[in-house]
Amino acid sequence: MMAAAAAAQSDAAVTLLEKNEKLGKKLYITGKGRCNVTNDSDTENLLLNVISNPKFLYSAFYTFDSHMLMQFFEDNGLRLKTERGGRVFPASDKSSDVIKTMEKVLKKRNVKICLNTCVTDIITEAGICKGIKAVCNYNGSDIKGVCHKKKESIVLDADAVIIATGGLSYPSTGSTGDGYRFAIDTGHTIKECRPSLVPINIKEEYVKELQGLSLRNINLQVIKGKKILYDEQGEMLFTHFGISGPLVLSAGCYLVEKDLQYMKILVDLKPALTKEQLDERILRDFSECKNYNFKNSLGKLLPAKMIPIIVKLSGIDADKKVNSITRNERDRLTTLIKGFEMTPISFRDYNEAIITKGGVSVKDINPATMESKKTAGIYFAGEVADVDALTGGYNLQIAWSTGYLAGKSALERSRQT
Repeated sequence: MMAAAAAAQSDAAVTLLEKNEKLGKKLYITGKGRCNVTNDSDTENLLLNVISNPKFLYSAFYTFDSHMLMQFFEDNGLRLKTERGGRVFPASDKSSDVIKTMEKVLKKRNVKICLNTCVTDIITEAGICKGIKAVCNYNGSDIKGVCHKKKESIVLDADAVIIATGGLSYPSTGSTGDGYRFAIDTGHTIKECRPSLVPINIKEEYVKELQGLSLRNINLQVIKGKKILYDEQGEMLFTHFGISGPLVLSAGCYLVEKDLQYMKILVDLKPALTKEQLDERILRDFSECKNYNFKNSLGKLLPAKMIPIIVKLSGIDADKKVNSITRNERDRLTTLIKGFEMTPISFRDYNEAIITKGGVSVKDINPATMESKKTAGIYFAGEVADVDALTGGYNLQIAWSTGYLAGKSALERSRQT
């Protein structure tokens, strides 16, 4: 949508081909339906939060950064608000309002929108590409158009074609890898794709008892041997299969390409306290409930759902009076609270992945224009390329920025042809 809007800023004839029955189907579910449109931060911070190929995005971000995007939406009638961590949402908390705004812009700029229209092939000077190398001349072959199908196959001539089909995550929204097929058919390299920003399956059975529990202000570490692979503070959530939430999803960005064997996850439930300070806190709590059983003494310290698990893992008799608990037992308790251990066994699949890691190699794309280096007139935008970032609005900003740059570049090409 952003690519189409940018390409239609003058009298260029722009057609948007959408295989779904409506625009923005994936955008609709982002941010749990609220749509975290971007992050209110400078370009350097945007780049710091990109995991794969941040340098490739310099031109895109500097051409159309988060503040330009926010101004774009405000100018077109969408009120925004900024929340913790710079996360920007529509003031209405409705992702549908973001889509409506984009539809209004497209209509205003006379973009022709074709819904329920599936692109089947990319057409170059060498003919229709169907993935057979002999059919296409990849050296200097220019784009000629696309072949799409609604009720019947139709060839649409074009000076430029922008591939903005997304990746493989949430396939129910239409992200089924079409863009990768088009890229391969026109001679591009695809970096291996994996689900990313995705929840993690945990080995320990007790996580099922914690299902639905959300933890805030905790510290999560991922360790392999003596090496710390991830170490951040924030929020996480227990599920029926393991763990999710912002910290876990971000950790997955760094781990999804690694072997999970011999890894362990440590959660510090009280990162603001040293182990010694935590012991003093526990002693104070015990002194206030001297005749309580151990299992009934942790209500001020831990969420109710965690207490039975912590009691069991501590090895302290649940019915032992707190005034009888030894220093060694307290040491085991503080160690457990400062390092609640879990074993990751696998990642969830594309049905639960926010983004796709991998995609069209950035070596095949000109970062200054988003144009293919293999076939003149083909442009790539968004998740179809091998770029991804952490949660917080950064991945959508990649989509907006690369879409804008691709559209702007395609418009300039059409003026020259």
